[in-house]
Amino acid sequence: MQYEIGFIGCGNMGGALARAVAKTLDSAQILLCDQNEEKTAALAAELGAKTASIREVAENCRFVVLGVKPQVLGETLASIRDVLQSRRDVTLISMAAGTSTEKIGEYLGFSCPIIRIMPNTPATLGEGVILYTVNGADESAVAAFCQYFAPAGLLDLIDESKIDAASALSGCGPAFAYIFLEALADAAADCGLPRDKALLYASRTLRGAACMAEEFGNPSALKDAVCSPGGTTIAGVHALENAGFRAAAMNAVTAAYRRTLELAGKK
Repeated sequence: MQYEIGFIGCGNMGGALARAVAKTLDSAQILLCDQNEEKTAALAAELGAKTASIREVAENCRFVVLGVKPQVLGETLASIRDVLQSRRDVTLISMAAGTSTEKIGEYLGFSCPIIRIMPNTPATLGEGVILYTVNGADESAVAAFCQYFAPAGLLDLIDESKIDAASALSGCGPAFAYIFLEALADAAADCGLPRDKALLYASRTLRGAACMAEEFGNPSALKDAVCSPGGTTIAGVHALENAGFRAAAMNAVTAAYRRTLELAGKK
């Protein structure tokens, strides 16, 4: 093997993960492949990596990251099936939403070590959640994967039966958080705060609250610590409860989960 890792698909998420990997691995060991050749060339120049064809990635890399959409994953694997079958020493890393390792095996028609991941967009800043599950990959491959992808954020091993539910939270959750953040800033602006200040304070408030929850746990107790009897915060909490905020947040996650199942043909 001439290269350690190759990316088939260098879109927003694939590009973010390639940048993370380049922080722990010599960029000369990274191959990049995408239909958008101009974008791929720019990323390769940024990282000091090399561009390649799909087959060159499959032929020469220890790890092959499948960063393509679920609807074209079967076609992509079909184009390199013969290469993968002849090697059998490659580990696939798939980020195709709703596509199980079993389904990937069906596309291939033979067993192949697979690490399935579900990253989220904050991985761009090294603050992501990268869920992963393993099927057939040995300990050394998993250890190398964890080392290479660590700069993207939190790596968490999860049973594959739970990965769709988890990704409905971590994968979709940033969008829900942005809506809440934007609403907080809009309200502050409506109260007279300059827009730039409103966005800054809303962002830092959510970041700080998230750090507190991660450090101390028990968000209910943390909320109570902010709420003085008869004070301003409890009045705001009352308004959120009256508006069904808690139920709406829960419904958002469950709706995302159900849609994932529908797209995967599970429901």
